[in-house]
Amino acid sequence: MTTHNRHSKYRHGTQALSEGRFSHAGQRLGARLLWLGAVLAVLLATPVWSQTPADDASEPAKQLMPEPQHLLASRLATRFVSGYHYHRSKLDQDISTRVFDQYLSLLDPNRMYFTAADIEDLERYRPHLEKSLKSADLDPAYDIFNRYTKRVDERIAFARDRLKAGFDFSQDEKFYFDRSEAPWAEDESVLEDYWTRRVKNDYLRLKLTDKDDEEIVEMLDERYAGMARRISEFNSEDAFQFFMNAYTRSIEPHSSYLSPRSVENFEISMRLSLDGIGALLQRETEYTSIVEIIPGGPADLDGRLKEGDRIVGVAQGDEEMVDVVGWRLDDVVQLIRGERETVVRLDVLPAESGMSGPPTTIELVRNEVKLEEQAASAEVIELPDQTIGVIKVPVFYVDFAGRAANIPDYRSSTRDVRNLINELVEQGIDGLVMDLRGNGGGALVEATTMTGLFIDEGPVVQVRDSRGRVNLEEDREPGMAWDGPLAVLVDRRSASASEIFAGAIQDYGRGVIIGEPTFGKGTVQNLIDLDNISRSDVGLGQIKLTMAQFYRIAGGSTQSKGVWPDIRLPTPGDPADVGESALDYALPWAEIEPADYESMADLQGLIAEAQQRHAIRLESDEELVALVDDIANWEADAEKKWVSLQESTRREEMAEAEARRAERFGQNDEALADESNENEASDEEEQKPEDDIYLMESARILADLMALDAEQKKMAHRDIPMVGVEQN
Repeated sequence: MTTHNRHSKYRHGTQALSEGRFSHAGQRLGARLLWLGAVLAVLLATPVWSQTPADDASEPAKQLMPEPQHLLASRLATRFVSGYHYHRSKLDQDISTRVFDQYLSLLDPNRMYFTAADIEDLERYRPHLEKSLKSADLDPAYDIFNRYTKRVDERIAFARDRLKAGFDFSQDEKFYFDRSEAPWAEDESVLEDYWTRRVKNDYLRLKLTDKDDEEIVEMLDERYAGMARRISEFNSEDAFQFFMNAYTRSIEPHSSYLSPRSVENFEISMRLSLDGIGALLQRETEYTSIVEIIPGGPADLDGRLKEGDRIVGVAQGDEEMVDVVGWRLDDVVQLIRGERETVVRLDVLPAESGMSGPPTTIELVRNEVKLEEQAASAEVIELPDQTIGVIKVPVFYVDFAGRAANIPDYRSSTRDVRNLINELVEQGIDGLVMDLRGNGGGALVEATTMTGLFIDEGPVVQVRDSRGRVNLEEDREPGMAWDGPLAVLVDRRSASASEIFAGAIQDYGRGVIIGEPTFGKGTVQNLIDLDNISRSDVGLGQIKLTMAQFYRIAGGSTQSKGVWPDIRLPTPGDPADVGESALDYALPWAEIEPADYESMADLQGLIAEAQQRHAIRLESDEELVALVDDIANWEADAEKKWVSLQESTRREEMAEAEARRAERFGQNDEALADESNENEASDEEEQKPEDDIYLMESARILADLMALDAEQKKMAHRDIPMVGVEQN
């Protein structure tokens, strides 16, 4: 987890779960290498090469320089990453090039500050950054960072001046907001044109909310002034964190450097001593966006905040809204975080409206993410000929302390799921859907034991460490808790432990996987405290290091590819654009020898026939047809990298979007917001299973499979004993 870059993330109000037996690996590694810190503490050598003065004669107002602790932290971090990362990488010219590109990407991801002339001048550092890392010569990194802050100051000053000149919104102009793949600006005029259109778009978005000109100018001027203030507040530690994360990201995306401030924020969130909205946030260009809604948190229970939404304003209770566009991620986090049961209001740009729509205000009451809300839950779907049980598992949770102490009734997702299965069996279900949508993982031990509820004894996942040693995680309990037809519903957010579970069910032929390809995170990370290693308390920060990789029992990794469903449901976007495979330098898919296991059934023939029935419904079922149309509209909007700067066009687009929503849901946004704000909804008003199109279609697919399997009974395994709750 980092706090300032485009892909940085921060979790609000959620307890992280250890990845099983790897939770103490970092401590063991640190104990073996304590000598390293003692040696490196006296090795702050002279740089191998000296820095050439920049061509740019004018200097920024504040020149940041590396501090002594950063030199030591750099040496320690590079030794650990190069020596103990799962994917061993030497500090060579290739890494130097990667670090240079990643550093520029972290600082200026949308290419709206640096010009081509800047990049040409800074290119002299490209081949030497590996020497900088080896020798702890951080001058090049700070020279680049200082150039960045200077350019930001210049662009913001231009934006504030341009704002005062006013705009003509009757012109048919476009704002191409995404410059991430564009060439670096040929000269200043290119960036001036970009910033003119950007300011005009910011102005128009507020104008669409019927604010007057004076109010808009005041709001935007304060926004841009705030951006300049926050840039001026960057310190030496911030610059060091940017650079070290450029290095770790040049190896693979899940290793990172956490500065002491980031470590403190992380520990606060893990202790839940302060509460938030229950969301995973990231910095994306100038915006703070929602990456994930945490199950059981305030945002999840409210239902209005969605993944991909951008937060542009934060207010405490009834206080004035604070514009947070351009803010550092940890500063936005600090503003959203607060005491339990207090109100926070968010101005949000909905993901579905892209960059064109006005913000909407969402009011949430801060609270903790309650275990009861994260716990597994069950419901029943009644179909014409079948009764389908559904168990929703938001996260693979376990009370590690209770488990270690052998407390008889310690809490775990496996135990809860077993109890829910028994309740569903008493209700006479014919088939079971395990809903793992949005389940980002959790405890490795829980993925193993929960798989054991649906198979007899056998291997579940293989774990390979950086030395090539393979450990087999196995279900050692005889029998099954559910021996009938099984489906597992997944989406692109299903990751880690979810992929272990789904992969094992698929490899055994125990059930059918439905949905979309999963995220593809098949690696394990450990936190290493550099202060512990160096035997110091100067504040060196921590390294999050990838130490192992998961492999399915069939031999293939869950890394990068994820788990591909047997039957895909219609979902927006290309899987290649989302998930692990879309991240820079993600570790590739790999394969090792299969584990010794025996498949329970070959379901491919049944799956092919069920797929045909599903395809027919996609063209005939009213809800599915509407879903496919919605996806097509979303994808068309997502392909646009520009918005119109003509007021009449934007208002027409708003009206069309509102009409589509009204037709789809039968009510407008105001009505939806009013409904969401009802604090005392009756049981009849709660969402029913049939309201969830994907869940309903998954139940229908499972029912199809059961009908097709009526004679062969491939999906039922009545010959294997059922295991009761008391045997957990």
